[in-house]
Amino acid sequence: VQLQASGGGLVQPGGSLRLSCAASGSIFSIQIMGWYRQAPGKQREPVASINSGISTDYADSVKGRFTISRDNAKNTVHLQMNSLKPEDTAVYYCNALIKATSSLTYYSDYWGQGTQVTVSS
Repeated sequence: VQLQASGGGLVQPGGSLRLSCAASGSIFSIQIMGWYRQAPGKQREPVASINSGISTDYADSVKGRFTISRDNAKNTVHLQMNSLKPEDTAVYYCNALIKATSSLTYYSDYWGQGTQVTVSS
């Protein structure tokens, strides 16, 4: 199983970016997909998540500005980031809990490679 993230870049404060993450490989079921971020010198922190029932959860710092969505048919998750602030600058990682085959009784944790988001004028 692989997670491939894309969509990062440099944007001015107040601007927008859309991150995408596609899961590929042997996938039977995906329980939760989400995004984490890690700024220089800081620990990785959760940003947003969405479960298979489309229930979402957001960090307080991004509520009202970021929107997470999911395409179950394509095993993809997106993060629409609006009103970006310099403090949103970080490497963003996608994450998913995936059951690779129907014979498994547990979900495993997978991570994408990270995509840099820089908010600066």
